[in-house]
Amino acid sequence: MGVAGRMDLEILLLNLAPQAPSADNIEAVVADGRDMSRFDDGEFDVVFSNSAIEHVRELDAQRRMAAEIQRVGARFFVQTPNRYFPLEPHFLVPGFQFLPLRAQTELVRRLPLGHHRAVPDPAAARQVVADIRLLTLREMRRLFPGARIYRERVLGLTKSFVAYGGWSR
Repeated sequence: MGVAGRMDLEILLLNLAPQAPSADNIEAVVADGRDMSRFDDGEFDVVFSNSAIEHVRELDAQRRMAAEIQRVGARFFVQTPNRYFPLEPHFLVPGFQFLPLRAQTELVRRLPLGHHRAVPDPAAARQVVADIRLLTLREMRRLFPGARIYRERVLGLTKSFVAYGGWSR
């Protein structure tokens, strides 16, 4: 995005696992987006989250993450794939998200799908599948009340949603 190395900008990366910063203006911390109590209200000018909120598994956890994003950021930009887009974006299988958990797990056990290698262990394969909960437009509106929702489209279909707030309209 052209911001790495710009000393007029301070960037904080928040991840569950350690990550080495790629520039002097970037600080990386290990933390959980569902609990950012170490940060003050409005501490950040902008909170940017790209394809992360669908990885916190349960709707209640997604609610906590959305609330924390809105609490710590004066402005926010949160992107997530649309549950109803025909091609599931993590496994790259049409309709994968609508299959029963058992069928998803079996496919992940037996085949390399999308960005994932085959995971032969049944418990590990189930965890890979269970770690993703795609959101609907209705859920995004509820998670980010008052935010504007942009629909990213591909061939006329909504591929993903971007909730953004804090900017003047």
